Amino acid sequence: MNLKVLLSLFVIGFAPFIFDNSYAQITSGGFGSSPFERDYGDVKFLDAYFGTIDNKFEVDAGDRNVPFTVVMANVGTQDITGIRGQLSLPLGFSGSDGPGSVIYADADSNSLAGNNFHLTFFVDIGNSVNIQQYPGTVKVDYSRLRESGVRTAFENFDFKVTGESVVNLRPLDPFLTSLQQNHVTIEISNDGTAPISSVGIGLKNTQSERASTAQSITNVENVVILNTDWEIGSIEPKSKKLIELDVYVPESLKGDTLRAPIEITYFNAHGDQHTISRIADFFVKGFIDISVYNVDVIELSGTQMVIGEIINEGNEDGLFGFVTVDPRGDSNIKPSTQFIDEIEIDAPVPFNVPIEFDGEPEYGEHDITITVRYKDDVRDEIFVTHDTTILVEEPSNNDEGSPDLTMIIIPIIVIIGVGIYIIRRRKKAAIKAS
Repeated sequence: MNLKVLLSLFVIGFAPFIFDNSYAQITSGGFGSSPFERDYGDVKFLDAYFGTIDNKFEVDAGDRNVPFTVVMANVGTQDITGIRGQLSLPLGFSGSDGPGSVIYADADSNSLAGNNFHLTFFVDIGNSVNIQQYPGTVKVDYSRLRESGVRTAFENFDFKVTGESVVNLRPLDPFLTSLQQNHVTIEISNDGTAPISSVGIGLKNTQSERASTAQSITNVENVVILNTDWEIGSIEPKSKKLIELDVYVPESLKGDTLRAPIEITYFNAHGDQHTISRIADFFVKGFIDISVYNVDVIELSGTQMVIGEIINEGNEDGLFGFVTVDPRGDSNIKPSTQFIDEIEIDAPVPFNVPIEFDGEPEYGEHDITITVRYKDDVRDEIFVTHDTTILVEEPSNNDEGSPDLTMIIIPIIVIIGVGIYIIRRRKKAAIKAS
């Protein structure tokens, strides 16, 4: 009988351990073998990052006096006051008051039960700190309202040195030409140390947006643009992406600067979305459209010359013009150049280049290249070539014909003079005889 009583008491006493392990019920100081803690307290850690309560900052090694915010919640049943925090960070981080100084922060006001509060510390980041995640600890001292004494809570957390993203843009060719379609390439670069993701590009104040704006911001609404929005994904640190668009610029913008506002939207290393604005500037050049026609060969003062005309059908004069004749194939014509000065619009400019041979003259057909060289209104040198075939004829032999003609004329003149002399002598003789 005593054995049965003892066995019953043993089973009753051991039962809680069996059920406790079977159903993993909460015990003081933990949750069985779970890695998640279940301790009770008045404050709970929520987040820690570089920045203020309203804005997270991207930071890099060497940054000084950077705000570091710890966000916590008052999860107790009473309001708390007198909140003061002390921050402990690993080697490489120090207080803004100098190395070895204690990093303190005070909350601005009381924290009501169920509300969040934050502590903002100011930290210097060492030059040798890497871009990675680091551990930290915060100590929070506070008091409950209507209660004397100070309570203390410790919270461990992880934070990240993100690096900084630096977004820039530039057109690869900053010049546009009026009266024609221009293919434009713009480079979007991340010159910082932190990646950016989900990058979207939008060209603003275009004709499609002009109807909804009260007034013009720039002159980009006066041009025709075929592409205005791009999604280019992620841009890693020290790398770049390209966007391309086609732009038609009217004649009215010739000699002006086209300012194109571009809006860039992206997510930074904290996962926060940012929108920044940049301006892409282009200079609009005049349009020079050169063509060569009416190429022929004439003989002038005993010298054969390549002649022709140049016409400019654009809206801007070509400056410092030269015409060069070069041989092609088996031609032995010597290269020769003539200065023609300005190539004005809608007015043919004639040229005449003397033909000289390298060695003995070769008559007949010659393949030549006529090159027109000039500068535009930004002083870029431009070359226009025109391939053609000319016919060089053998010149007439005027030098050999002149002596023969003289030999004929002189005897005639002598005969006429002798005849006149004889006639006069006879007349005189007849007068004396009578």
